[in-house]
Amino acid sequence: MVKLIYVLLDGVGDLPHSSLNDLTPLEAAYTPKMDFLARNGVMGYVYSVGKGIAPESDIAVFSMLGYRFEHKEYVGRGVIESIGSDIDFRNGDLALRGNFATIDNKSNIIDRRAGRDIEKDEAEALSKAIRDGIKLSDASFILKPTIGHRAVLSMRSDRGALSSKISNTDPAYVSMKGIGVAKPVGKKLELLECKSVDKNYASKLSAKLVNEFTKKSLTILRKHEVNKKRKNTGKMEINSILLRDAGSSMPVLEPMSKVYGINFACVVDMPVEIGIAKIVGMRTFDAGGINDYEQKANVVAKCLEEHDAVYVHIKGPDEFGHDGDAKGKKKSIEEIDRRFFSPLLDLVNIENTAIVISGDHSTPCIKKGHSDDPVPLLLAGKMIRHDNSARFVESYAEKGSLGVIQGYEILNKILHLIKS
Repeated sequence: MVKLIYVLLDGVGDLPHSSLNDLTPLEAAYTPKMDFLARNGVMGYVYSVGKGIAPESDIAVFSMLGYRFEHKEYVGRGVIESIGSDIDFRNGDLALRGNFATIDNKSNIIDRRAGRDIEKDEAEALSKAIRDGIKLSDASFILKPTIGHRAVLSMRSDRGALSSKISNTDPAYVSMKGIGVAKPVGKKLELLECKSVDKNYASKLSAKLVNEFTKKSLTILRKHEVNKKRKNTGKMEINSILLRDAGSSMPVLEPMSKVYGINFACVVDMPVEIGIAKIVGMRTFDAGGINDYEQKANVVAKCLEEHDAVYVHIKGPDEFGHDGDAKGKKKSIEEIDRRFFSPLLDLVNIENTAIVISGDHSTPCIKKGHSDDPVPLLLAGKMIRHDNSARFVESYAEKGSLGVIQGYEILNKILHLIKS
């Protein structure tokens, strides 16, 4: 039986950038291992969620794993991250994704990630101060910091079920049927008031609670010793929490093993990825920190001994896209090629292993955010009739024999090709 390794490089898709002589980071990067796979495979382009949609990672990954939500409302990223963070979430609770951020005294956002240099003990101390210092009028809450600037907020009201029908306080994203969609990053963003988007009591109560939490947390954060120290050392203050992607119900999806008839494992790091794995029934394996690429390669190879397929999510490129750092993104891609794909190809039997490489979405450096641009897709293996692809880059993806594919179609198409 052919084994499958399915790798998504977070935010890898991009556009030409002046700092790279008008090349994309993939085009400018030295990637001999991924290019070797391209020469032994076929390529195409993927719209992870759909044309015209600049998706967040959660819905993009669900789609790239074959799940669609076209006939029902998506539960929201807040719920997925709560599940991935081991929070006791129940139907009727309200869960939101949070960003520790920096704002000025007029609520203008200076940095949505507070300099992207938040230490774990800082996030823990600030979260504890908020948990200890805030009592909401009609609800209890859990605030849990996860990785870097990220956090999860979960609320439970003694007045009944809460509702996801509310707007974000984070202005960079908007909800469409529960799906978080990135908005163009403008020059001026400000912390928003949460509003009910329908007339139901549950929605009005939910918006009220979010605004109460935001107002009270701002006071605590501004006075906290952590921010006094950060200010004295020239760092951005962590003085606000931007909230988005509300959800109030548990998702119920068919397990991947039942959908595809093969046994999946996964190697993932982020709470949202862990949450997705739990929901679709993939067994997760620890592989060190986010950038421990050699360890990930070893764990993937080990997983293949007991599983038919392994899904791998690698975070690296996305953060450089958000920061507008094209050279940094190029170096990140090169590091993944050298430290993940190089040892991986030495560890697996390429005679009976198919390797898929793509991204969950594009994060162009010139846009500093997710975009609706398609992402490259590569399927490589000895059992595949190769096209004329020579490199894992956007230009070969555009003319590859796989054509243009929707994210939810990928796994069925790939499994058909490797079994043919």
